[in-house]
Amino acid sequence: QVQLVESGGGLVQAGGSLRLSCAASGRTFSNYAMGWFRQAPGKEREFVAAAAWSGSSTYYTDSVKGRFTISRDNAKNTVYLQMNSLKPEDTAVYYCAAARGYGDYQRPRMYNYWGQGTQVTVSS
Repeated sequence: QVQLVESGGGLVQAGGSLRLSCAASGRTFSNYAMGWFRQAPGKEREFVAAAAWSGSSTYYTDSVKGRFTISRDNAKNTVYLQMNSLKPEDTAVYYCAAARGYGDYQRPRMYNYWGQGTQVTVSS
């Protein structure tokens, strides 16, 4: 079992920055790929970014490339999402997730464990 707790969300003006953190406990953190997803009101949960177990391979959805950066610190059992140049359309609840296997990390079904989410609101 892996427990995931997100933090760092909040209200920010367009163009601003936030850094989300996701602290993991339980099984060996470095055995899992980690992903960030988001869900806006009335919309489906969508992939944002993922990092393989070592952090050397990262993946992003097109809408955040060049603005968001995923990183992980396996010594601290934590994954981060640095979000810069935020836009109102980035407003959503952001979730981190952990995946045991290898595959398409953009698919929510790849992930075995999910956090409770943290709200990010970007005002125009």
